[in-house]
Amino acid sequence: MTARPDWDAIRDLSRRVLREGAPLALTEDVRALLLRTADEVGIAGADEALRTDAGALTLLRECARRITDGSNRLMDALHRMFRYQDEGDYESARQEMRDVLSVEVVPYYREAAQGQLDDMADAP
Repeated sequence: MTARPDWDAIRDLSRRVLREGAPLALTEDVRALLLRTADEVGIAGADEALRTDAGALTLLRECARRITDGSNRLMDALHRMFRYQDEGDYESARQEMRDVLSVEVVPYYREAAQGQLDDMADAP
């Protein structure tokens, strides 16, 4: 499995800009952060989005949404998967990870779900 992405900086930027209303200053560091994060969360066309302030703000919003939604989706599914495993219902446990894979776009979360599914390959 690839290393867990460090999304602290994008979360901090998102909090300041999207929740607290700070302006989005498109410095070279912020541009680099947005480009890297867009790649990590499976967003194409980030270069184009960074050509305008509105596009950069939309990109930030979508990056933050994908990180949060994907994390919540995976954590909820893992909780249910472990409960099913404890009950001996491996087919339902597997289905939880298949359901994540059917909608998840963030590569890191997809890899985590696939890893869990692969780990259950030999289970009854």
